[in-house]
Amino acid sequence: QVRLDEFGGGLVQAGGSLNLSCVGSGRTFSNSFVGWFRQAPGKEREFLAAVSWRGGATYFTDSVKDRFTISRDNAAKTVYLQMNSLKPEDTALYRCAAHSSMQGLRLYPASSYWGKGTQVTVAP
Repeated sequence: QVRLDEFGGGLVQAGGSLNLSCVGSGRTFSNSFVGWFRQAPGKEREFLAAVSWRGGATYFTDSVKDRFTISRDNAAKTVYLQMNSLKPEDTALYRCAAHSSMQGLRLYPASSYWGKGTQVTVAP
């Protein structure tokens, strides 16, 4: 069992930055792939980034790869999403998820562990 809690969302001006944290609990968190997703009202959930369990491999969707970075600290059981050059279209509920495989994280959301999310709002 894995529990995830997200922190760090808020209101920021366009061009600003936020650093989101996903804090995990449970003995399997450190062995899990962890990813960040977002969902804006009326839109489908969108994959943003993921990191392997040791942090050696990272994955990004094209729309954020030049602005967002992902990292993890297994000792602190935390995965971070550093978001720079934020745009109004980045406004959404940001959630982290954990799965034992990258494929599962991307393709089988029902079998992932999910946090409740943190709201990010980017003002023009």
